[in-house]
Amino acid sequence: MKTVITILSLVSLLSVSLLTSCSNDSDETPKSKNLTLNFNGLEDLGPNYKYEGWIMVNGKPITTGVFTVNSNGTQSQTSFPVTASSLDTATKFILTIEPFPDTDSNPTKTHLLAGDFVSNNATLTIGAPEALTNNFTTAKGKYVLATPSDGENTNEKSGIWFIGSLPPSAGLELPTLPEGWKYEGWAVINGTPVTTGTFTNVSGADAFSDFSGTSGTPPFPGEDFIKNAPTGVTFPTDLSGKTAVISIEPFPDNSTKPFLLKPLIASISATAMDHVVYSMTNNTTATTPTGTAKK
Repeated sequence: MKTVITILSLVSLLSVSLLTSCSNDSDETPKSKNLTLNFNGLEDLGPNYKYEGWIMVNGKPITTGVFTVNSNGTQSQTSFPVTASSLDTATKFILTIEPFPDTDSNPTKTHLLAGDFVSNNATLTIGAPEALTNNFTTAKGKYVLATPSDGENTNEKSGIWFIGSLPPSAGLELPTLPEGWKYEGWAVINGTPVTTGTFTNVSGADAFSDFSGTSGTPPFPGEDFIKNAPTGVTFPTDLSGKTAVISIEPFPDNSTKPFLLKPLIASISATAMDHVVYSMTNNTTATTPTGTAKK
């Protein structure tokens, strides 16, 4: 009888041990919750970049995962599993643009959208302090058609300079961009966007002059389209009837087209004259992405 009791006791102890072990295993597995993200106005970043979400927990960023957007603006994923304890205590959400593949576990400086969680929801905007810090609704711009690098009175409608007067003065009123972003000027010629160069200072020359001639150019953003025309475009050209754009570009940037943020645009009149100052239109309402995060 004593032997039977001993065996039963061992079985009972073993059962308790197994149950305790299973219980501990379950307790050690972090519980997760789903973060739901919905965006409007995002675009395909191509094969070398992806969007990545981050929540701020105790002042530190925690990734919520990466996703892509197709040519129709549809997200590859809208629901993201996140550790429950982190998501419950998250105070902010930030959307960044990240290289792919990405070997750095930290977010880049290219913050596109952000917002604070109020209860379980965050409204995401470019104007948030953790994003671009401004909604660009006060951006203004002027431009002149001229080709100072090509000699006087030669191909004058084949160049565009973002200046506000003659003699030249700054023609753009744009807020200072945070790290990770640059402005870029464009002329859309027969459907092909052609850069005039990137810049961060509206009162200085931009970083590009490969299309200009050999004579001097004003120390402001702009370009003469005289030489080295890209495929599908012929220089010199006539910008009458074309489109001018100022975009906000992620930096570094792998695209030869304007990014989705285009705060200023101008439809150049077919009867536009050279050396005359024209105004640009604020375009932020049409090109500003938005989003929501729900925990």
